[in-house]
Amino acid sequence: MNLINEEITHNVFGEGNIVEHEESFITVDFNKDLKRFVYPDAFENFIKLNDRSMAESLEKVFVERKAEEKILEKKRKEEKAAQRLEQQRREILKNHKIHESSQIVFWLDSEKQSDILNSWEITTGNIQSGKNKGLPNPVTRLRPNSAGILTVRTSDQTETERIILGLFMVDDTFTGTIGEDGLVPYHPEYRITLTEEESQKMLFWNYYKNKNYPDRTSWNSGTFRYFDNIWTAQILRDIIALKTDEEEIKEAQNFMDYFCRMNAIDMTNIPEVEGALNS
Repeated sequence: MNLINEEITHNVFGEGNIVEHEESFITVDFNKDLKRFVYPDAFENFIKLNDRSMAESLEKVFVERKAEEKILEKKRKEEKAAQRLEQQRREILKNHKIHESSQIVFWLDSEKQSDILNSWEITTGNIQSGKNKGLPNPVTRLRPNSAGILTVRTSDQTETERIILGLFMVDDTFTGTIGEDGLVPYHPEYRITLTEEESQKMLFWNYYKNKNYPDRTSWNSGTFRYFDNIWTAQILRDIIALKTDEEEIKEAQNFMDYFCRMNAIDMTNIPEVEGALNS
C-alpha cells in the first residue's frame, strides 16, 4: 500500500503529510518538520489516516498481519515442542533407558472403569506381603516414554474377551519414582478414550503374547503388567484406523507421533500384530 501524499493526524504533532514510505518506515512532514515512524506499528498506536477509505484498507493490512503473526507464533511453538521431544528422545537413547517392554497395561475393575476414565487416576496397587506390605507396587520400567493401556473384562466374560478402553502417556516430567499414593502420573495432553463400539474391536489379546507360551491367554494375578513397545505402536495404529471423527484422528496421530519419537520407533515400519489370538 503506497501512502505517499496521504494526510494523517498524529495525537501529539497534529496534522501532517506522508512524504516517504519505505517497507518498514514512513516519513511525515509536519509543516516542514520531518519525523520518521515505524510502519505499520505507528498506525496502531498514535497515527490515523484522514481518508476513511484508506484507513479501512490499512485496517485490513493489520488484520492480515496479526493472522500471519499467530501462524508464525504457532509454528515457533510447534518447532520448540518438536526440539524438546527430540532432545528427550536423544537423552533416553543416550542413557539407555528404553526397555523393549517399558509400557504398562492395567486390569481395571469393570465397576470403576468410568471413574478412572473420567479422572485418569490409576494406581499400581499395593504390595501384599513382606516388609513393604501396603506400599505401592514399584514400576521400575516406567519412564516418560511409557504409555499406559487401560483394559477390562466383566466377570462373566472369558479372558480372550478383554478389551482396550484407552491409553495415556506418562507425564514427561516423571522421574521413575511412584509417590505414596501409588498414582501413575499421566500426561495432560496425550490421552485417548475409545467408545464402547471401538473398544469391542480392540481385543487386548490380539496384541499381547507370552513368548514362552504363545497360545496362552491368562492373566494370573496383579493389576498391571509390562507391555511391549511395538505392541503399543500397533494398538495406536489400529485406533487411528478405527476413528472416523477428523479431530479424534488428529489427536490419535499426534499421540502416536509423540509415542514413537519417545520410543525411537519408525512409524513407517511397524509389523503386523501377532498376539495370542493371532497365533
